[in-house]
Amino acid sequence: MIDVQTFGTAGGPLSTRRIPGAIRAILVVLCLMSCWEAAGRLPVDGVRIVPPLSGVLSDYVANGDIYGSHIDATAATSAYGFAIGAAVAAAAALVFCMAPTVELVFRGVNIALFAVPAIAIGPLLVLLLDGQWPQIVLSATMIYFPAMAAMLVGLRDIDPRHADLVRAYGGGDLALMRFVRLRSAVPSAMAGLRVAASLSVLGAILGEFGSGERWGLGTFLLSSLGQSNADRLWGISLAAAGLALAGYGLFSVLGSALVGATIPVTLAAGRMPEDMHGRTPRRTIVRFALAGASTLLPFLLWWAVLHLADISPIVAPRPLDVLAYLSWADGASQARTVLLRALGQTLPLALLGLIAGLGTAFLLAASSVLYPRILRVVLPAAMVLQSTPLVAITPIVLLLLGRSVSACVFMAVIVVFFPAFVLLVQGFAVVPRAALETVDVYGGGSWKKLRLIAIPYSFRYVVAAAKLVAPRALLGVMIAEWLLTGTGLGNLMDVSRGTLDYGMVWSAAILSIVVSVAAYQSAALLEIVARFRGTA
Repeated sequence: MIDVQTFGTAGGPLSTRRIPGAIRAILVVLCLMSCWEAAGRLPVDGVRIVPPLSGVLSDYVANGDIYGSHIDATAATSAYGFAIGAAVAAAAALVFCMAPTVELVFRGVNIALFAVPAIAIGPLLVLLLDGQWPQIVLSATMIYFPAMAAMLVGLRDIDPRHADLVRAYGGGDLALMRFVRLRSAVPSAMAGLRVAASLSVLGAILGEFGSGERWGLGTFLLSSLGQSNADRLWGISLAAAGLALAGYGLFSVLGSALVGATIPVTLAAGRMPEDMHGRTPRRTIVRFALAGASTLLPFLLWWAVLHLADISPIVAPRPLDVLAYLSWADGASQARTVLLRALGQTLPLALLGLIAGLGTAFLLAASSVLYPRILRVVLPAAMVLQSTPLVAITPIVLLLLGRSVSACVFMAVIVVFFPAFVLLVQGFAVVPRAALETVDVYGGGSWKKLRLIAIPYSFRYVVAAAKLVAPRALLGVMIAEWLLTGTGLGNLMDVSRGTLDYGMVWSAAILSIVVSVAAYQSAALLEIVARFRGTA
């Protein structure tokens, strides 16, 4: 008889505790599959909204070649986009780390790329690029900011003692980068790439909308929405989610393998402040000049790219052309009316979704302080939901909520919830233990700890979460408008492209970008106020 304790996956003994854990995981999966099958066979008002799992699997078996072709196309596109976006992000992080002034100049571009709703630039890329390049570029654009930001944090967050050691041996900035910064950045870079891997799939699918490509999960989804085939819609959703989770899991495993070799054996010393000289009048003038350059640079790049590509202003108007379209050209008044009406439909729903998503995340994160087991239930489900491309959830939302306003709000809540929840859990986790123990000394219970200490202390994390997710709420609403409700900015862009009204397409896209950037900056201002109040 073979003793299972003498064999291990990495050359060591196999823990007896892992076998019951694996069995429990299998039992949980089987239980969920059984519940899905049972729920799918219970009609609601004579209609089966959730198809049984057997029906979804049967559709896979019957149309496996079709699913395979669409999955292969999206996987290839997202892989190309991921490679390009990650490479650009790594290069940008290195440049920004070595030259902080360059980062200040490009801050406007970075914020715009982070805040831009992907569904807003997708139609523009289809107009400008051929073949699979719209999907590839959109996928690369979506992953650039999270990957770059994570890498930049890792490159800068180093132990100053290591920097002193390199300097003591005569090393310069390049030696510091080679021996310290690059190795220090591995954990953060892996975390950023883990998120980017799932976002690349979403970008590829959004790029396939209206691209004219025959294959791709986005194309497959659009052609299946009008068929009312629940098995097919859920099958597409699961395929997209599986593709995104595969990328997420790949970099999770890779990150675990690499990060283990980079963990420091001593505690890092505190970082030195980046600004040791205060704010002199000259430095203030320089900051204003850099802020102005940062604001103008996105518009200059917009004009330069279209001018160098020699694309007709009819198809790709320049900044002044868009301004003229909305200000003094023939029909400008009517164009403004249509655009503002669409914005009036989209913006309240995005705001409602933002508030609902933040509120739900806050309540669950706060509840985890009183009942820590909540995290064991909510966090895994939230991680799966976050890794699932947003468009993969659209067919499910359609079947559950129909083409209603509530569907738009629900899509916004989904986009907002997970990042806000993770950040708020972190905020509650760093509440000073001494402050909580003071409440215990005076006989206070858990509710008083939460009300008097935890919630006030974590307020700055609430506004930080708002800054992170405010631009994304608009994306969720616009996707729902495009695919479900036929209203708002999302639908206006789709209809305008069909009527060859490129001025309206670009105007709606630029307006959505401006709204998203304004939401980001407003939340950033609240974060500054919260920090100021916290240190006062």
